[in-house]
Amino acid sequence: MPRVLLIVNDIESGPRRLTQWLIDEHLDIDVRVGAAGTIPEPEALGDYDGLIMLGGGYMPDDTTGAPWLAREAELVRRALETGMPQLGICLGGQLIAHVGGGAVAANSGAPEKGSTPITLTEAAAADPLFGGLRTETAFIESHVDRITRLPEDAVLLARSEACELQAFRLGEAAWGLQFHPEAGPENVRSWNADELAALGFDKEELIAAADAAQPTTEVDARAMIAGFASLLRHPETSISEGS
Repeated sequence: MPRVLLIVNDIESGPRRLTQWLIDEHLDIDVRVGAAGTIPEPEALGDYDGLIMLGGGYMPDDTTGAPWLAREAELVRRALETGMPQLGICLGGQLIAHVGGGAVAANSGAPEKGSTPITLTEAAAADPLFGGLRTETAFIESHVDRITRLPEDAVLLARSEACELQAFRLGEAAWGLQFHPEAGPENVRSWNADELAALGFDKEELIAAADAAQPTTEVDARAMIAGFASLLRHPETSISEGS
């Protein structure tokens, strides 16, 4: 059974439904929490078949507020060097971009909250994670920071109206997402209405939109995770073979 290292960067941004999906894909999950100091040394990555990093309210280089990000960055770098499949969600995706030579900016552009229309690029059709998704889909967003420049040779896979760089692949086995495939309407319901209003969003409208999009959003989210899990079960599969 393939083993995946899953890193939680913020207790408010846990794996949620991702845990059950990974179990359904017959993966062994080792959950580590950054703030608890349990992230393993880069050398320990050899004990795993894949790496998943979740979101959090930090910049990827904020090693003062989140000192564990320095070690997490080393895990990302080691995975890039060895070709281990890795998936970064929100902060996790920004970390891959940062380590890979891209740029991430705080409070950049318009914030995105709630279910957001996502458009896949032409390159996504041949991608192991995105090839089975609808060209026009929707995922939960929750960010004010964003990637402003992709690493050299990264492939753009998805965009939104307010955020051009929604998803990318770096090399053959590293994916970064700005959106949250693991999140659903129940997460939107837990958000603070006053904080949303300060950003220009109405909580009830966000809940209604998330509820309406949920059935198809979950289908695409599960297809993406199934594609990632397939790479862990069949590491010999290339991008062209997996498309």
